[in-house]
Amino acid sequence: MRLYNRSFLAIALSACCVSAFAPSKHQHATKSAVSQSSAAQSTFQSPSFLTNNLRNNFQLSVATSEICASSVTRPNDIANPWEVHKFGGASLADAGLYRTVGELLITESSGRLMPADDSEDGEQKHSGPIPTMAVVSARAGMTDQLVAVVDSALLDMNAAESALTKAVETQLSILKELAPPTITDEIEERMRKDAKDILSVVQSLRMIRSVPPSVMEVVTGFGEIWSAQTLYAYLKHKGVKTAWLDARDVLIVRSEKANAGLGDKGSSSSTGGVTPLYVESALKMEEWWNGVGKIEGVNSEDIPPTEAPIVIATGFVATSDSGVPTTLKRSGSDYSATIFAKLTDSARVTMWKNTDGVYTADPRRVPEAFSIDSLKYDEAMELAYFGAQVLHPSAMEPCIDGNIPVYVRNIFNPAFKGTVIQGRCTSLSETNKAGKVVNWRSKQGEIPIKGITSVDGVSLLTLEGASVIGGAQVAERFMGSMAGAGIDVLMVTQASSESSITIVVPENMGQAALRAAQSTFELELSRSNVNGISLTDKSLAIVAIVGEGMALQSGVSATFMSSLAKANVNIRVIAQGSSERQVAVVVDGDDASRALRAAHMAFTLSQTMVSVTVLGATGKLGSALIRQLNEQRESLSKKMNLSICVNAVSSSKKMIMGKDGKCLVTTSDVNEMLESDEATGLDMHALTMALKADVNPHRVVIDCTNDDSVADYYAQWLNSGANVISPGRRAGAGPMDRYKEIREAVSSNSVEWQYESSVGSSLPVLSTLRDLLQTGDDVQLLRGCLSGTMAYVFRTMDENTTFSEAVRQAVEKDFAENNIREDLSGVDAARKVVVLARELGMDVSVEDVVVESLLTDEIRNKEYTGTREEINAAILEDLKSLDEPMLKRWKEESDNGRLLRYKFYVDVATGICQCKLEGVDNKDTLYRLRDNENLIAFETSRYTTSPLIVKGAAAGPELAAAGMFADLLRIGRGFSAST
Repeated sequence: MRLYNRSFLAIALSACCVSAFAPSKHQHATKSAVSQSSAAQSTFQSPSFLTNNLRNNFQLSVATSEICASSVTRPNDIANPWEVHKFGGASLADAGLYRTVGELLITESSGRLMPADDSEDGEQKHSGPIPTMAVVSARAGMTDQLVAVVDSALLDMNAAESALTKAVETQLSILKELAPPTITDEIEERMRKDAKDILSVVQSLRMIRSVPPSVMEVVTGFGEIWSAQTLYAYLKHKGVKTAWLDARDVLIVRSEKANAGLGDKGSSSSTGGVTPLYVESALKMEEWWNGVGKIEGVNSEDIPPTEAPIVIATGFVATSDSGVPTTLKRSGSDYSATIFAKLTDSARVTMWKNTDGVYTADPRRVPEAFSIDSLKYDEAMELAYFGAQVLHPSAMEPCIDGNIPVYVRNIFNPAFKGTVIQGRCTSLSETNKAGKVVNWRSKQGEIPIKGITSVDGVSLLTLEGASVIGGAQVAERFMGSMAGAGIDVLMVTQASSESSITIVVPENMGQAALRAAQSTFELELSRSNVNGISLTDKSLAIVAIVGEGMALQSGVSATFMSSLAKANVNIRVIAQGSSERQVAVVVDGDDASRALRAAHMAFTLSQTMVSVTVLGATGKLGSALIRQLNEQRESLSKKMNLSICVNAVSSSKKMIMGKDGKCLVTTSDVNEMLESDEATGLDMHALTMALKADVNPHRVVIDCTNDDSVADYYAQWLNSGANVISPGRRAGAGPMDRYKEIREAVSSNSVEWQYESSVGSSLPVLSTLRDLLQTGDDVQLLRGCLSGTMAYVFRTMDENTTFSEAVRQAVEKDFAENNIREDLSGVDAARKVVVLARELGMDVSVEDVVVESLLTDEIRNKEYTGTREEINAAILEDLKSLDEPMLKRWKEESDNGRLLRYKFYVDVATGICQCKLEGVDNKDTLYRLRDNENLIAFETSRYTTSPLIVKGAAAGPELAAAGMFADLLRIGRGFSAST
């Protein structure tokens, strides 16, 4: 093996010397022509494009059984076929994980209980031993370390040697933890000689002052070689019949891009044009099996029938058809696993990851995401192409022909079944023949999409106004310029009106794409035959929904787009694939997470989650609301599929926010939370910034403070896409300029400002008024009583109960405002009148309302000090001076058969708004007003014989909180309706 490795390194060094001074013939990319009709079109380079190209190159017309000997596909006459397991670097980060992988392989190779349905007698039976191949990646971080060795060699050989020593010694330390010297000594010797060979190669780089791709590929491939031997050592120590296979001895590939290098880290869009040569590889596989396999004892008739061999193969690496060591590019180990599965005619491939299968979305960005039970090959490739990092799109290809199922399971949770990928999606022509278009919501319980994914870091390149040239020619030259420059075009949209084309490209290719387009259309730009070519200067992201169920189902795109609109996410580009298996949009990069969560909720892949900030949470009103939210949490989840996440609360002095916008652990004792070390001083600016940064698309601020300084932030919150609920009247009846600014923010951002509870507490006063106006009724007069405090006082006061005593009782019952002078002066009622008048379109402020105050000037203007309780006690004491005059007024009305009521009027025709204390007879609707009730009579052009009346209890924190809760549910239903 050492000599063979040396030959690989010699070939690589020879290749690098050539490629350093002469371009490879593969560097000259062929230009592709794109012909499009004049109609507006939108497409993107989806996996269907990838699949067709790969299928043409794969030797799929040759069945596996025809190119692999049965001695390979059914080793040692074992009844069960091979099964392939692939382990990534995260599963091989340390000695403990190598042990975990080894034990898992031993368990898997021993067989499993088969489902009862698969047996003739209906009983579970054991499968028997299963020939097992494990395809391994390099230890976590090893590839990057080896890349650093090559890169640093250009500048500092000492640094390169130090980096290589660190990489090798770390691997050796793991090796020595797993097996005794009798096994590891030979492997250690090979690794150290490998390291010397690597140094010999990288030293030559200083001569040519560059790093040829072939050198980078051969050096980084040693990470897999060392990893495979490490796992092999552990299994050998455990007495398992095992061997390790250097994939460079077996996998023969042809690369369309010989100098493509490793590819981008984490990329899942391409394998660099690498095509396996199955006939040649199958012959090499048979040679290895009959050579090394027999020497190691895995190909032997002496293996007991209760055991099966375990072969450890290197992922990532291969050999070109010209004999040069190469790789399957970054993330290519998945590809290695499925290629080996095809070669060995395996029954299944299991990709062991650190997640419970393929998720409906990235769980790091969408916490509500969950594992998908099953996917078709096409769906998995679509998800991978659009950024899902769990699988490599090309990895599906070798499995498609043989319909080999691919399982994605969690190395840290092996009991979980994970995701199975198998079968092809129905073609569009077959789907069209199958039936008619139906709305996806009509299929109760069926969700048309499987997952939502994204590609971050993209840019838009737009060519505008090329109608003079002609659409087909523009498209051909534009796309040809991209192909010639080696630009990955992710999406394409074309508008017919001006022959304008927009393409989506990786952000790091944006400037190169711009230069290529400008060079191609240089003459047209100088003659103004093309209006311009522009590149976005802001990082964007693609967000895509994927699923076979989208075809012939209406409303899917509408649901997707509506969810983004509700989340205040602007769409820059829209495209739908011709297969109808995906719809993709381009949004601002900062909005990508919010868009993912919004779409995920929209298709009921998760509950509709509403992020709630409660300001003034320690007051009576805020405390009552928090209590009601906690009590109804389970009910909302079951009945409305709605989750209320309180992620920030504040008092008048402190605040606490959930980390990274997450829900607070508990809201059962807000005062205790605000006294904890995690609480900070109230900072409205910081809270606003956190609110804007919250990626939850459904955000609501509930302002229980009734504070003007807080109301000043409403427009900011609404403009950021958050919704606002305000039971206080400061915003609704405040300065007209601020009111209009808030209204403008609502209409401009598709958000809601709910303040139903600001007028009638839990009564549907504003919603009734809006219904009347929106249905065309002409509201002429509003009248009634809007103060629960006043209603209680004048319902309670009589010859035995003084005015001040009645007020005291109202305060004790929590009917009054915090400052009871706002009730008794009529200011609170006047603010409610202004809110109503503005709903009617009247340009009214509090100063315009004619208000009768029940207080003397002395009490109204007096400066009181102390706590709230002390201030109220002092006011109540001063109110005793009003007992006698108020009793006199009560008697005068009573003697005439009337009762005192604090009444309001809004006269639309005259524009007069007023609040005053007056006597009402038994014909007045206020005559029978009870305790803390409010009553509003609507006199309209339709309600002529008698007014429409809304009446009910409306004072106290519990009722006000219920009104806010109702406002919140109205907004929540709106979020759900958008889905």
